[in-house]
Amino acid sequence: MRSVVLDTETTGMPVTDGHRIIEIGCVEVMGRRLTGRHFHVYLQPDREVDEGAIAVHGITNEFLADKPRFKEVAEEFFEFIKGAQLIIHNAAFDVGFINAEFARLGQHDRADISEHCSILDTLLMARERHPGQRNSLDALCKRYGVDNSGRDLHGALLDAEILADVYLTMTGGQTHLSLAGEGSDGNASGRPQASPIRRLPAERTQTRVIRASEADLAAHAARLAAIEKSAGSAPLWVQLEQPAAEA
Repeated sequence: MRSVVLDTETTGMPVTDGHRIIEIGCVEVMGRRLTGRHFHVYLQPDREVDEGAIAVHGITNEFLADKPRFKEVAEEFFEFIKGAQLIIHNAAFDVGFINAEFARLGQHDRADISEHCSILDTLLMARERHPGQRNSLDALCKRYGVDNSGRDLHGALLDAEILADVYLTMTGGQTHLSLAGEGSDGNASGRPQASPIRRLPAERTQTRVIRASEADLAAHAARLAAIEKSAGSAPLWVQLEQPAAEA
């Protein structure tokens, strides 16, 4: 399945007050690997950016003055996300703004992107897995050991890359993102290349297998017994071993 991890930055909120998108960042993931293709653009919103929003993402009105408007990139953006699974943290926010931008152009057939893409909300996923805990992107980075040290301010492309790493870790796959093709130019038209396969040399020294001694096994059994006494139920390790023993 082709997935696109997406994030936006805006002039403020809510969208119903006429706030606009000022940055879109998307990274493509296929086969649980970054392909190197991405879509990234800053946008002139034709309105002032709220001071509170600038404090979050650092994108100023002066910086956006010469940037393209959404209508200039709408077709390229739509083609990049069309048919993909969109992975978004707090999807209702980003989807609402994207729908509003297409509606503002009179493109009502695109004013509900859920009709063209499936949408996976990682915030809802995190709340199901970690009820009652903080599930912001920063909190998930800390929980799953994802490096977000460069995230002093929010940025759509950086946040999309971080979210991709968090999503793959949270869903139990690889925990380190690598490009499927290092030779990609990194833009929306980049083509992924196959990663080189590195095999161990046939003449390598065989790995030594060290088996547990009787003393090690006894200490292990004593530790499991102590855990069972403390918890009031058999440890998971014992529960997993029992079906095998019974078989």
